[in-house]
Amino acid sequence: MDKNTFTGLFLIMVIMVVGVWWMKPSEAELKKNQEIAHQDSIKKGYIKTKTAANAAQSAKADTSATAQGVVDSAVLKAPFGAATVGKDSMITLENNDISIKLSTKGGNVYSAELKNYKTYDKKPLILFSGDNNAFGLTFSAAGKAINTNSLYFKPSTTSLKVAGSDSASLTMRLSYSPTQYIDYVYSLKGTGFKVGFTIKPVGLDQVIANSGTINLSWAASLHKQERDIKMERTYSTVYFKNTENSVDYLSETKDDTKAINDQKLQWIAFKQHFFSSALIAKEGVTISKSNLAVTTDINDTTDVKQMKADIAFNRNSLGAVPLEFYFGPNRYSILKDQGYDLQKIVNLGWGPLKYINQFATLPIFNFLNNFNMNYGIIILILTVILKLVLSPLTYKSYLSMAKMRVIKPEMDEIKAKVGEDNPTLLQQEYLKLYKKAGVNPLGGCLPLVIQMPIVIAFFRFFPSLFELRGQSFLWMHDLSTYDAVISFSPIMGVSHISLMCLLMTISTLIYTYFNNQISGATGQMKYIGYITPLVFLVTLNSYPAGLNYYYFLANMFTFLQQYLIKFMVDDKKIHAQIQENKKKPEDAKKKSGFSAKLEEMMRQQQQVQAKKK
Repeated sequence: MDKNTFTGLFLIMVIMVVGVWWMKPSEAELKKNQEIAHQDSIKKGYIKTKTAANAAQSAKADTSATAQGVVDSAVLKAPFGAATVGKDSMITLENNDISIKLSTKGGNVYSAELKNYKTYDKKPLILFSGDNNAFGLTFSAAGKAINTNSLYFKPSTTSLKVAGSDSASLTMRLSYSPTQYIDYVYSLKGTGFKVGFTIKPVGLDQVIANSGTINLSWAASLHKQERDIKMERTYSTVYFKNTENSVDYLSETKDDTKAINDQKLQWIAFKQHFFSSALIAKEGVTISKSNLAVTTDINDTTDVKQMKADIAFNRNSLGAVPLEFYFGPNRYSILKDQGYDLQKIVNLGWGPLKYINQFATLPIFNFLNNFNMNYGIIILILTVILKLVLSPLTYKSYLSMAKMRVIKPEMDEIKAKVGEDNPTLLQQEYLKLYKKAGVNPLGGCLPLVIQMPIVIAFFRFFPSLFELRGQSFLWMHDLSTYDAVISFSPIMGVSHISLMCLLMTISTLIYTYFNNQISGATGQMKYIGYITPLVFLVTLNSYPAGLNYYYFLANMFTFLQQYLIKFMVDDKKIHAQIQENKKKPEDAKKKSGFSAKLEEMMRQQQQVQAKKK
């Protein structure tokens, strides 16, 4: 570019800049033009007025100022009206053992997590959470029905964490007016599974004076924690206790309801297989009516059962109601430490079975547990102790069966002589032989019958034993549930085969075989004993591996006992003793009560037959 061209372009640029500056409108002209353009846009509908724009912006954030004024006016006229508007948020209440989330909507426990336990698949163990759970009061205030579950509480703090020997509390307040309110006071210690909970109405005597009753409604949908939800449901239901130490519960196997009238309740517990949520009234609560319910949605694979308690109680004058929540394991020793007989939610069986487990099995188990051994070893030692205690009965049973085996040839001779056409006469001849030989035909059965309650007691003991949960032994990863060696698509509700249950069944079949050899059983009796183990294979397949392990060990030690007893019992000596008994005069022989009754029964049967002829 030459010098003349550059000079021309530079002058043109200078002229343009000066022209723009010279033609620029003044400040007054700019303001006037803006107002003209603004009014023109309003007329054409392109923009709204300033007031309308602000209202729209305010409505987007929350609600319009005008509308809000209308709502406030209507709300203030209703009881607890200001509490109908708010924001739902979570308040954390935590110590070394539990983490509780409180919801400002309803002021209640939204979820409960046990920090030191996991689900069967190692996830955080949360007893319940979500909107399916509710806890609140319903009453009438100034002629209007109030449900605290739908109202917003104001917390005294956003979180509370307690550790060690400390303790603290927080308050969730439901306001009626600045001087009238309901406080939910939650308190917590540094350790433990209890949460203090006090309902404290202040200045509401006149507001709720004519309500008649106040209803407390508690509902929870309990989450699955264990491997087998079917078994978990079998041991889950609603328990309750009155102040007269009477503990009762709803059905564990089906949907159930129960109405309780005019009683003083101590606690209500939503009990799962190994964990529970309980509401405890320290001083008891006098109720006019209570409805308890438990339901199961079999199509739900995440929740075990749905439980509900509706309690109605009279309040002539409103005062503080001191309560406690327990969110924790169903470990017998831990529950017992809570007081109020809470350990009774652990079902140890009915009648004598409960006393066997409570006063014999459980103390021995707890004693062995003090040595910090593997639970498989503890079950082994427990089985040895039980077998030693019952060894006299085992010996007596074996001896009786040996006597029956020795006289069997003589019984066969009687059968051949009398025939099978006259069973009454045949039994009479057998009875004469028993008397001469000094043999009790039920001598081998009675010891087994005496042992049966203990066997059945263990059937309730091991499935309820929290200590086995998550404990492994040999190939069994969890002694509290089944040990599947084979899994397959469900066939008639069965989807696996438990290895320990299979071993227990095989050992029982072998035991039955050798027992038949000892007793000399023939005919149908020989084969009936093989049916029971096969039934056990189906029945106990989903039961805890710890239970099947105990039954397996019991069979093994029975084999050992019988092997040792065999050296102590000589068939030739028994035969010689029987022959000596036959030589004794009839008057010298002691007649058992059973023999006398059997003879009398035979005599009556003969008389009946004679009359028919």
